[in-house]
Parts: sequence; structure tokens; C-alpha cells
Amino acid sequence: MSRKVALITGASAGLGEQFAELFARDGHDVILVARNVAKLEALASRLEQAHGGRAHVMPADLGDPSAPERLFAQVRAQGLAVDFLVNNAGFGSTGPFVEQALAREVEMVEVNCTALLKLTHLFVRPMRERKHGRVLNIASTAGFQPGPYMATYYATKAFVMSFSEALAFELKDSGVTVTCHCPGATHTEFSANAGNAESRLFKRPGVAKAPDVAAHAYAAMMKGRVLSIHGALNWLGAFSLRFSPRAAVRSVTAKLNQQA
Repeated sequence: MSRKVALITGASAGLGEQFAELFARDGHDVILVARNVAKLEALASRLEQAHGGRAHVMPADLGDPSAPERLFAQVRAQGLAVDFLVNNAGFGSTGPFVEQALAREVEMVEVNCTALLKLTHLFVRPMRERKHGRVLNIASTAGFQPGPYMATYYATKAFVMSFSEALAFELKDSGVTVTCHCPGATHTEFSANAGNAESRLFKRPGVAKAPDVAAHAYAAMMKGRVLSIHGALNWLGAFSLRFSPRAAVRSVTAKLNQQA
């Protein structure tokens, strides 16, 4: 039996690195996508030595609008057929929206939303033709509500959730599944890069560990679940938002996103 291939964006650290480990452990080849070439090459070497499969390094800056098409062409040129697409790349920013650098906020939408949309469109078409494939889009519990002081990030995750659920419905009889996974606060490099490592949200007890979150998302994808939330408290919080006054939701979220 030929080995299946998983393409993972944001693979150089955090959840992406964990996903690469899970796929390689289960006997799949991986395509590692991120900007940091050195980290990708080190990860590829470690995975090949530990698990014996192939780890293809394909550096890409998904903030560049042309990157998804170039990545797709590179995959095709190497004769690879992607069976699993993991749209994990993303970043955030913290602080009042009007005080953020506009170019950075636009880039966030490009990476978190547009690149995800493009990669899904490009790789799902051949999956549908082969009548099998799985897509895992990493959203966040942030997508369930507006997020003052992380306004753009929360909005991008709402897009990922809505897009993923709709696409899952459209593809339900095609042999291709789409899973949207929503972690809560998780210990990765994300919080430091986003500037909210000292926020009340990340200073609360119970912040999840990356290996646990990745394993939960991986299992949800393999089961073909449409929407999966990591952690009972996160699930309860997302459910309770349906019955909470929107003004209260905005106020509580704003406090969580400010410095502790």
C-alpha cells in the first residue's frame, strides 16, 4: 500500500510540529510548510530518522498572496497527491485595532483566511476527483465571539469556522471530510508572537498543552467530525455564548484579552 501524504502549514513549531509528528508516527509522509527553512529541515530530518517515511520541506510565506498557488504547483511538480490538508498556519495581534500596524492586520487576514481558502480550493478539487481526502482547519474558540483588543484575530477565526462548516456540508457525499477544530488558550509560541502571553486569558489556570490539543484535533479529523472543541470548559463556554447578552460577551472578552 502506498503511503498517504499530509500537507501541514505552520509546521515549524507549536501545533504544526505536533501534527507532523502524529502523521509520521502513523506511517504517512508529510509536506512541511512554513517560513523558517532551518526549523523545517531539522524537523524533517528528525521525523525521517524516527519513523522512516518521507518529509518534504516546502518553505512558503503564506502572507504572500501568490504563495498558495506556487505551493500547489510545487507539490504537483514533485508528483505528490495530498490526502490530508492541515491548514494550521496563523497568527494574532493584541491591542486596540486602530493602534495596530495596518499592513500587519491585513497580512493576518491573508494568512488566517485567504491562504486557507486558496489552499482548500486547490487541494480539495483533486481530493474530490479521487473521492477521498480529509481537511483540518484550525480555528479557535475565539471564533465564537467578537474579541476586543484582538479584533482582527477573532474575526479571522469566525471566518474559518463558518467557511469550514459550510464546505463540510457541500462535500458530505464526496468522500472528502472537512473538520474545523477550535482550541482554547494553548501553550505555544503563538501567545508570545501575538503579544498576549501576559493577558488574563493566558494567566488563568488550565491553559492547554500543544500535544494534547494536536492529538484531539487529529482524532477529530480522522473521525470526520465537522466541528470539534478541545476541552470540556471550552465547549461549555462556547455553548453558553448562545444565551449570553452580546454586550456582556464583549465586556468579558475584552477583560480576558488585557494584561493581567
